[in-house]
Amino acid sequence: MSHPASYRCRRGFTLVEILVVVGIIVAIAALIVPLSRSFIAKSRQAACLSNLKQIGIAIESYLQDHNDTMPNLEAGRQSRNEDLPVMENTLSDYLSSEDVFHCPEDKVHFKASGSSYLWNSTQSGRNKHRLVFFNITGDSSRIPLVSDKEGWHPGENSVNILYADYSASKEFKFRTSP
Repeated sequence: MSHPASYRCRRGFTLVEILVVVGIIVAIAALIVPLSRSFIAKSRQAACLSNLKQIGIAIESYLQDHNDTMPNLEAGRQSRNEDLPVMENTLSDYLSSEDVFHCPEDKVHFKASGSSYLWNSTQSGRNKHRLVFFNITGDSSRIPLVSDKEGWHPGENSVNILYADYSASKEFKFRTSP
């Protein structure tokens, strides 16, 4: 006895089954993509903080060689061709690589000027025990030395800062108003 064609065993998926699977994959991708972007941004921010800490170590080494006196530096330069005393040429002997001056989120400044970071020139030439910033004295954990040139990182405080106690953070530890 032969069965009609409509009762034969079919192999494969129906259109509804395929659409359900595709919908599930799209929903999972919609959740994973933003999370992975966030993780990548956080890892770049951590690399930037690590760079700032290495710059802090270089500053401390410089201070040991120069009687605890901060280097006399310009905040930064526009081009690598400018002959100015800046972090990237003054501290280079104390660092293993110029890549320490490159924040992973910076796509422009490092290539043009040689650094993603700015020196707080108000501290140039000062003794490390006599730093002053907005009437803050004696508390090196609140006196910024180096910061990102721009706010590249995610969050409200998008700039990383190296403080005079060589801690690096995205938190502002100083205030400009009383």
